Amino acid sequence: MSEQQKSERTDPPTERRVVVVGAGMAGVQTAVALREQGFTGPVVLIGAEPHQPYDRPPLSKAVLLGKAEDSAFDIDFEALDIELRLGLEVTGLRSAAHELDTASGSVRYDVLVIATGAEPMVLPGAEGVPGVHLLRTLDDAARLRPVLAEQHDVVVVGAGWIGAEFATAARAAGCAVTVVEAADRPLAGVVPAEVAAPMTAWYAESGAELLTGARVDRVEPGRVVLADGRGIPAGAVVVGIGARPATGWLAGSGIDVGPDGSVTADAALRTSLPDVYAVGDCASFPSARYGERLLVHHWDNALQGPRTAAANIIAAVGEAAGDVPAPPAYDPVPYFWSEQFDRFVQYAGHHTDADTLLWRGDPATPSWSVCWLRDGVLVAVLAVGRPRDLAQGRRLIEAGARLDPARAGDPAVPLKSSTL
Repeated sequence: MSEQQKSERTDPPTERRVVVVGAGMAGVQTAVALREQGFTGPVVLIGAEPHQPYDRPPLSKAVLLGKAEDSAFDIDFEALDIELRLGLEVTGLRSAAHELDTASGSVRYDVLVIATGAEPMVLPGAEGVPGVHLLRTLDDAARLRPVLAEQHDVVVVGAGWIGAEFATAARAAGCAVTVVEAADRPLAGVVPAEVAAPMTAWYAESGAELLTGARVDRVEPGRVVLADGRGIPAGAVVVGIGARPATGWLAGSGIDVGPDGSVTADAALRTSLPDVYAVGDCASFPSARYGERLLVHHWDNALQGPRTAAANIIAAVGEAAGDVPAPPAYDPVPYFWSEQFDRFVQYAGHHTDADTLLWRGDPATPSWSVCWLRDGVLVAVLAVGRPRDLAQGRRLIEAGARLDPARAGDPAVPLKSSTL
């Protein structure tokens, strides 16, 4: 028996050993929240990457442009008595034994938190082609920095949030940029066509060329060939066509996974397996607010969810002693932001079932907002350069506020003053 295995079996039986798989925002915040909320048992944080845990949003901004070397979290893990195991990939889960499989042997847990995030979708046929990049990890950003520094011609595949942010950075670095989108507009499937329409002009304003309705047939060294036969010169190709929950390693574990690949957690962020929780981009949760299960691939969810998971872990331990009440259900108002083309775009809520769309301001101007209502109740808001609309709208969504459409559609009236 190795020294590591011995140490894993000598924790006092009264102490619950929490192992967190995934050292991104969700995993790190879970470990920190456990300590902040008073958990004193062993906490182990496992990360597949060798780097000190880091935040991902700066990768498409400061890190990519060379304005920062990395985006490591400013957290003293040693002081918090959080054990880090980095560069260790978890390959399987055996829940009956309460063990994880890794290349370095098994790891025992009493409570497991799955926080493995999402992995970018690859462009079929582009794997292994020189000059094709993804942007998800610190190593990805490091490989892309010379591309921007040398001002290569860049083709971005996908006009979603990541595609727009990378195109923004590449233009700022002086690269010629062509964005190829298979749909008829940017952000297809994310916002309605009428909301995406004014965003289309942002690309040309920045000097980037946006090609919509353009499918990639193949990627060759030095160029991208579209389905219609057009060839686009490409010193580098950046693929941003979406992400899927990184849950493949859970195959055979017996855990419930949805059609989208997400671990199906409940309102306490517990999974279908005993003593196993899931947080962040890899987990979906039921929303009573919106009446459906949500899978939220954004930073704020990876920040908020761990607090609920930690509270429920502590409550489960406390229930044995009969002294810790269960925390409230996890049902946040989803929120995210994006910095692109000299604009700050924010979104709060979930507009799928909305029946009314209200404009606040002229979308041809630098600042405007959109509100979505369902039966008169505000359910979502998107703000471009109007942070006050977002802040007030988010609070109104949380409160389930009903709005006067005439006043809510007047950009001169504060949103908080448009309630009925």
